[in-house]
Amino acid sequence: MSYKTGSIDTSFGKIAYADTGGEGPVVFFVHGNSASKRIFERQLNSELANTYRLVAMDLPGHGESDDAPDPQATYIFAGFASAAMELLDALLIKQAALVGWSLGGHVVLEVLARWGSGSQGGAQSAFILGTPPLPNDADRAMSAFLPSETMGLTFKETFTEEEATQFAGMNFLDKGELTDWMIKDAVRCDGRFRPIMFQGAAEGRNLDEEVIVGSCEKPLAVVIGSKDGFVDQAFLSSLAYRNLWGGKVTVIEGQAHAPFWEAPDEFNDLLGRFLKETAI
Repeated sequence: MSYKTGSIDTSFGKIAYADTGGEGPVVFFVHGNSASKRIFERQLNSELANTYRLVAMDLPGHGESDDAPDPQATYIFAGFASAAMELLDALLIKQAALVGWSLGGHVVLEVLARWGSGSQGGAQSAFILGTPPLPNDADRAMSAFLPSETMGLTFKETFTEEEATQFAGMNFLDKGELTDWMIKDAVRCDGRFRPIMFQGAAEGRNLDEEVIVGSCEKPLAVVIGSKDGFVDQAFLSSLAYRNLWGGKVTVIEGQAHAPFWEAPDEFNDLLGRFLKETAI
């Protein structure tokens, strides 16, 4: 199994992507804060690609994509979602299941609410991992996250290599899973995005994600590792969901913030079951 990479010029600058190709239903992946599409290599190179066309993007300011020409408009959940939809349109993708990790989950929720309508187009379902659906209430939104010594790095503009290593390492229980390219991804990231992202959320410039998950007509999986060091599981379980897969938040036992990397077989089986049961 293999995938191709490419890039497309958009109003958000050049956007890079990976694509396994094929005729199967499309599954679209969006990565987290200061990461890149490479974080999904263990999905792109898995048996999922035998059934589905897997596509992953580098968000503006990340990976091999350009830094945003208009950072204030782009480096918020709503701006990233607009970039994702422009990429999907350029790739002639009319409908897809959406998979978002951490920051990518917030982007996916925006796309879920805004892209297409009805059963024949747009977002068919969404699978978010390590992402608390945030209300447009700054105080309540902050309660969705666990306090930690490294949380401040989430919104810090400039990373030293040591800080990039510390931040990227927070995703894993086994620090041996941390690769050189993950650290380079964190260093490469346009650091302007992190404080702009925080400011945009605090100012309510994105859609209210609590409303999205409470009114969503499409299947939604909300997934978290039981040892995730960023997200408060109690907050996740406290929200009202309209169409939650399995009727509850799905917990992957013994895993941290990035189980798709540390436990890819278990994660891919879970994602495959979601895709099959939601019949995209």
